[in-house]
Amino acid sequence: MNCIIVDDEPLARAEMQSLILEVSKINILGTFSNAPAALEFLKTNAVDLIFLDIEMPLVNGLEFAKMLPKDCLIVFTTAYSQYALKSYELDAIDYLLKPIEKPRLEKAIEKAILYHQLLSQGTVKNTVESNNKEFLFIKADRRFYKLNFDEIKFIEGLKDYVVIHTKTQKLITAMNLKTIHQKLPAEIFSRVSKSFVVNLNSIDSFDNHTIYIDESEIPLGEVYRSAFFTAYSGGSLNLEV
Repeated sequence: MNCIIVDDEPLARAEMQSLILEVSKINILGTFSNAPAALEFLKTNAVDLIFLDIEMPLVNGLEFAKMLPKDCLIVFTTAYSQYALKSYELDAIDYLLKPIEKPRLEKAIEKAILYHQLLSQGTVKNTVESNNKEFLFIKADRRFYKLNFDEIKFIEGLKDYVVIHTKTQKLITAMNLKTIHQKLPAEIFSRVSKSFVVNLNSIDSFDNHTIYIDESEIPLGEVYRSAFFTAYSGGSLNLEV
């Protein structure tokens, strides 16, 4: 798996390169101080993953992310937490706050490797065929698999696909998040951001900005917050933003 680092601060680039080499064997093809230089490199080099700073001169990381090929995965690296929600709207697979800790970086790289493997399996053949009040039928390799709703923890939008996170596996399906959400019972599943639908029964805890399910931290979008509070608590919560 090939990656590059894009950050306007020389020390930050060096620290990120050193951390990556400590926690993973992914191949670092280069480091860049600005988005235009990285974009020029991408024209002639195959890059699977970009560690991308946000506040940079010339072109910021959020604008640069919109220019990237669909098969290029993004992990944002920044000192500013306020961009987190926006980053997931751009299909970033993770968002790391500086100073970045080794365990957190390792987790992000493991996720990137998994998603790269899922997306590299050629044409995604998994499809949602039908549903009733208790389960979906997933078709994969000419076989039908029954997926009970109580097995689904949450569903993540990823580029042109969705990743269904169950208690035992991750299934990638060629479908957008809105379509699969319409096939799920509204009393169990709630849309909580542009990129996530969660099973209300799987939630461990939450605050005004984040939902926690096992080890996953799921962003809670501002436009979805009120509906989520109502769905989860029956209107008994009235948290101040």
